[in-house]
Amino acid sequence: MNIKAISETHFMIYDKNEINPDVKEKISFLAMKLEQLNHPGVLSVTTSYNSIMVEFDGLNFTYEQLLEDLKLNEIEKTKKSSNQSKKCITLPVVYGEQYGPDLNAVADHANITKEDVINIHTGGQYLIYAIGFLPGFPFLGGLDKKIHTPRKETPRKKIAAGSVGIANNQTGLYPKESPGGWQIIGRTPIDVFNLNRNPMILYEAGDYISFESIDEETYNKIEKEILDGTYDYNQLVGEVR
Repeated sequence: MNIKAISETHFMIYDKNEINPDVKEKISFLAMKLEQLNHPGVLSVTTSYNSIMVEFDGLNFTYEQLLEDLKLNEIEKTKKSSNQSKKCITLPVVYGEQYGPDLNAVADHANITKEDVINIHTGGQYLIYAIGFLPGFPFLGGLDKKIHTPRKETPRKKIAAGSVGIANNQTGLYPKESPGGWQIIGRTPIDVFNLNRNPMILYEAGDYISFESIDEETYNKIEKEILDGTYDYNQLVGEVR
């Protein structure tokens, strides 16, 4: 672990310069512990694939004082004895047709059938390495190499909220309508980001997401329940296999 001041109010914590689940789990654990300390000098904690950016109160605390207070090396050692729980959010998705207009393109690129793409995509549990670009947009690792597909050469000007896509070796979903260049293979009716709900985002970095194939009738039923305020989001939460 490498710690480096980058400004008078921010410092970075770096782990190995690589993207893998073990590094991300370590980063997520350390970030969670930092937040749980509720230190008055720590203003925000932001994670990425292999690092943490800490914003601190530079008027009342020095960088050196914070490092002494936080005892980061001691926190890191507690990871070995921790049984940090992990959750997996399973999102229902309609694949293909108007919901996933690029499903055929992904299948053709992989030289397999559309059904094969769906089976492969729904067969994994994907680690959330980071959330960004849009509030609630999860960058997911662990996509099967068989369906790695390049981004579209010409991005779309409008992608529907809930659209599930593939870009190179990652999969993810658009929580809100947005331009974008990912290959769209399906759509979920779940509003993964909602300003009027607590929590606003159904997951966080370090959690996992899996996808379940549903039909259009089920999609419409779930969408109606969400609009009516009767949908039970707890049914989406399960354990990591």
